[in-house]
Amino acid sequence: MKNIMLIAPPAAGKGTQAEIIEKKYKIPHISTGDILRDVSKENSELGNYVRETLSSGNLVKDEITYELVKERLSKDDCKNGYIIDGFPRNFEQALAYDNILDEIGYNVGIVIVIDIDKETLEKRIIGRRICDNCHAVYNINEENHKPKEESICDKCGGRLYQRSDDNIEAFQNRYNTYIEKTSDIIKHYEERHVLYHVNGNCSIDEVFSQIDELIKK
Repeated sequence: MKNIMLIAPPAAGKGTQAEIIEKKYKIPHISTGDILRDVSKENSELGNYVRETLSSGNLVKDEITYELVKERLSKDDCKNGYIIDGFPRNFEQALAYDNILDEIGYNVGIVIVIDIDKETLEKRIIGRRICDNCHAVYNINEENHKPKEESICDKCGGRLYQRSDDNIEAFQNRYNTYIEKTSDIIKHYEERHVLYHVNGNCSIDEVFSQIDELIKK
């Protein structure tokens, strides 16, 4: 089994694909966001620092993130492979990630970029609605993902809401940041011949089919 890194712009469905890979191949989905949230629940000096940093909207120091990622990847459930997303976020972090893998004796595996049209992403962002009870996700701009009744969750009857950052301006900022920060990461792994692209404009099943073929190779 390979280690898998997913790179994709906001709303490209990266989290959904990670869940499908995790379920099929029985390997853990490693997210730095989840790691930090778990640490923030600890009653320790590190836990207090991470909790206060996240609550203030600031970024946790890179050195701490590196140590936490190394510790998580060193656990037994990662020995047969894992999926990582949300890290690295820039070129410096990519180099640090390479060093972490060298230290624990892993290789990078494959890096998969989900390519998708900016216009499609914009529609997904603007149309996204989330249930405030069960957290199911819908999209009023996509026929197959609309709720049966406007503003009501099909699954539990909860109220659907739109995230405050699901607007044009916030999307533009997030998208531009993604392009700026990931271009060097993509080039780095292209030069190492471990990077592959899939077409994210397809359905969820079709995107996974492309990813699955890469994993099987």
